[in-house]
Amino acid sequence: MRFRHPDGSTVHLAYCTNVHPAETLEGVRAQLRDHCEPVRRRLGRDRLGIGLWLARKAARALTDDPAAQRALRAELEGRGLEVVTLNGFPYEGFGDQEVKYRVYTPDWTAPERLAHTTDLARLLAALLPDDVTDGTISTLPIAWRTPYDEDPTAAAAAAKALTALAQRLDALYELTGKSIRIGLEPEPGCTVETTADAIAPLTTIAHDRIGICVDTCHLATSFEDPDTALDALAAARVPVVKSQLSAALHAEHPHLPEVRAALGAFAEPRFLHQTRTLTTSGLRGTDDLGEAVSGGALPDSTPWRSHFHVPLHAPPAPPLNSTLSVLQRALSRLVGGPAPLTRHLEVETYTWQALPAELRPRTRTQLADGIAAELTLARDLLVDLGLKELP
Repeated sequence: MRFRHPDGSTVHLAYCTNVHPAETLEGVRAQLRDHCEPVRRRLGRDRLGIGLWLARKAARALTDDPAAQRALRAELEGRGLEVVTLNGFPYEGFGDQEVKYRVYTPDWTAPERLAHTTDLARLLAALLPDDVTDGTISTLPIAWRTPYDEDPTAAAAAAKALTALAQRLDALYELTGKSIRIGLEPEPGCTVETTADAIAPLTTIAHDRIGICVDTCHLATSFEDPDTALDALAAARVPVVKSQLSAALHAEHPHLPEVRAALGAFAEPRFLHQTRTLTTSGLRGTDDLGEAVSGGALPDSTPWRSHFHVPLHAPPAPPLNSTLSVLQRALSRLVGGPAPLTRHLEVETYTWQALPAELRPRTRTQLADGIAAELTLARDLLVDLGLKELP
């Protein structure tokens, strides 16, 4: 979906396909047929943006076969789909029954991460629509904090890899005329947990093709104020490459038994749901929601937020809520000013099948309806900010 900003620039809205498990190229093509095109039809649009997730096997199959690249591009066009952004965070196995900490490997100290992201950049340059010259890729925030933080060589290795990537992106631009930018995506528990944590490593690299991806669920989970965060990024001249529009799970009164019980329904074995609370002594947290609800691991006199991407249009029932208001405040700053701070927006709710059983979609139709409803809400927010939806 495309929107015209009042300054005349085009803002792209997509939804991320990591909600649909697929490790192979055949699986990706099945996603387009079984999920992405049906969502487009439900929205009544001729064109729908998707934030494509290409696992290692799928990306390698495309990299090794230029004919397969051309075929995928043709299929996207034939189904009314367009790709201007990729989710390069998960490497493989994101549809497995248990993902947890494995989603953070390989990290930016490993050569496999640089090689995979280079492949993604080249593929994105080939998949961009003819009238689009700028593409973006979100990636993990360098590494999970352990063992990275204990390794005195890790920071230098990651900086070297990201600098090499920036040089490759420059070369790609010279070769294709396509500008591909990478955004580190701060996430609780990682060495870059907050937007503030991203400033030092990104200013060290100091390259305009390497910036930040602001995920509004992660922003809210860490109790970051959107205005403060975006002001600091602007002051440090760190570009906001893209933003993922998402909402976290919020519990206002976690000391109450009924709130603990409601939160417990969201503690599940597949994904990691880092949980945080902001106290007078600072941010406190656990690596997973189950640790928080099962005992005294986390103070409960202040609200809790958990890294659980809840559907934008359907906040959990009381006594829980979502952090949609944080998303709205961030979006107002990102695209509501005289010029957009980013032009690539992506709805990323990959946890549909991890919701409590009574809230999960049971059919492809129900899932498509839910994704379409999320995109409709995002579209309405953009229109309310003065953007005009384009055909």
